[in-house]
Amino acid sequence: MVLFFPSKKENRPQFSYFERKDINMEGYTFEDMWLDLKNGYQIYYTYVRNRYVLFKTANNCYTQKLLSNDSKNPQPKMSMLTLKRVKEIFPFMEDIEYKVTNDLNIYE
Repeated sequence: MVLFFPSKKENRPQFSYFERKDINMEGYTFEDMWLDLKNGYQIYYTYVRNRYVLFKTANNCYTQKLLSNDSKNPQPKMSMLTLKRVKEIFPFMEDIEYKVTNDLNIYE
C-alpha cells in the first residue's frame, strides 16, 4: 500500500489511509473531493443503490468502476466521466470514503 500525503502548500490536513477513514464527512465539499482526486486519492461512494470507486485517469478524465451490483438498477462495470459529470452527481453521492491504495485492478 502506498500512502500519499498532500503537500503543506495546499493547507490540507495530512492523514494516512487509516486515519482518514474515521473522519466525519459532514462538511465534505466538491472542492475537497476534486483536490483529493487531483492528489491521487480514490473516492468510494454509493450512488443510486450501487457502490463505486472513482479515480483520476487523465486531465478532465475520471474512471468510475462499479464495485457492487443492484439487480434492480443494472449499470456498466466501468465508465469514463468528465469533471462536469462528477460535479453533477456529487450531491447525490452517499457514504463517501476516500483511500489511497495501489491494488485497484481496473481491468477486472
